[in-house]
Amino acid sequence: MITEYEHQVRVRYQETDGQARVHHANYANYFELARTEMLRTAGFSYQKMEQSGLLLVVAEIEIKYFLPANFDDLLQIQIRTTKAKGARIEHHYEVICEGNKLAQGRTLLACINREGKPQPLPEHLRIS
Repeated sequence: MITEYEHQVRVRYQETDGQARVHHANYANYFELARTEMLRTAGFSYQKMEQSGLLLVVAEIEIKYFLPANFDDLLQIQIRTTKAKGARIEHHYEVICEGNKLAQGRTLLACINREGKPQPLPEHLRIS
């Protein structure tokens, strides 16, 4: 399992608000995109995990904003897995643009089955 990854995303017009800045809710989407791509880069498919009956759901999310992002900015979404054991995975994020930290965040994911019961993480997702 890789524990650090960086994904680039260009801000699309529809992600901006009336002030021509990225709407704050889109940062959660950027985090999701980085998590999914990190898993894919490590050679695993979230889709296949779901087909096997395991789901990763967001139990907690925190986002702190420092500077705005604008339409057409190229953002680097840096993700780092800090804990992954039992039924939980914790990630930390930084959103960078042109060397400036725009936002940082944290998510705590829970591994559950389709009935909503906690399940141990698959071996390939665990870190010690």
